[in-house]
Amino acid sequence: MPTATAQALVDVVRATGWRTAVVTGGAGFVGSWLCEQLLACGVQVVCVDSFLTGSPRNVEHLVGQDGPGFTLVEADVADGIPLPRSVSDAGVDVVFHLASPASPVHYLALPLQTLRAGSHGTENALLLAAEHGARFLLASTSEVYGDPLVHPQPEHYWGNVNPIGPRSVYDESKRFAEAVTSAYRRQGVDATIARIFNTFGPRMAVDDGRVVSTFVAQALAGEPLTVAGDGSQTRSLCWVEDTVEGLVRLAASGHAGPVNIGNDVETTVLELADTVRELTDSTSPLRFVDLPEDDPRVRRPDLTVARRDLGWSPGTPARVGLERTVAWVSRELQRVPAGA
Repeated sequence: MPTATAQALVDVVRATGWRTAVVTGGAGFVGSWLCEQLLACGVQVVCVDSFLTGSPRNVEHLVGQDGPGFTLVEADVADGIPLPRSVSDAGVDVVFHLASPASPVHYLALPLQTLRAGSHGTENALLLAAEHGARFLLASTSEVYGDPLVHPQPEHYWGNVNPIGPRSVYDESKRFAEAVTSAYRRQGVDATIARIFNTFGPRMAVDDGRVVSTFVAQALAGEPLTVAGDGSQTRSLCWVEDTVEGLVRLAASGHAGPVNIGNDVETTVLELADTVRELTDSTSPLRFVDLPEDDPRVRRPDLTVARRDLGWSPGTPARVGLERTVAWVSRELQRVPAGA
């Protein structure tokens, strides 16, 4: 039996009348969970991914499920979004645009691809939505706030971003994506913007440099936990299923956005390291390294808009999510040993 929360989300989606959704970046970390949730709500899903950073393995369990169809299309959204003829003819009701490298390891290694996903890829996804008269959701990021001078970060804050630093390929690609989404909305496309804060959970790439997966993998391997700077910088961690619920509720609303989607419980990186060591029974020491250029010192969403207009807030305590993530990373490391 579905939980009350899951059933409520099914009811929200059914009320929209959505039959078919396109999810770009659907084989990525958050995208795969979104595809899964939409299928559970009775929506046919077309997952579009280049597998540059996503993986077919993230969605292999969705192929051949009973109920609505799941279609996996390999394509780079910067070049276009090809759909099966049957889907194109029947129409698309909602487009979720998540395609982009999203972790520092990936976007620093793939700077031009990241910029193209945010620019050409976003416009191609918007053109698809415009062609079908579909609702459009841009998965933007808290990184548009940069190293914020306002804390916590409300949606009306314009941010403090270095436009030429190494992180700018991601930060500015998302800021441009927000600008082009807003322009298309002014031209009549039913578009909205979600600003996603630090999300974690199973299917994260263990080696993608995100703080949760890095700490957990290091602790399980008995290696030192690498703490950037003095560890006093803060993050706000949101369990992936809570993030996905927020995205679906925003898309199902008439809200223009932007809307922050994340957890407003803040923790320091040092506190996170201690929690991970406790959950893994690890005695790994801490190893302090230089703080990356333009690394944000604080990060916490103001969730006033999400609570008021979407009736949404995260329901999974970070510790519960970390316990689940530790178990998943442990299985991943046993499946493919680190360095293999």
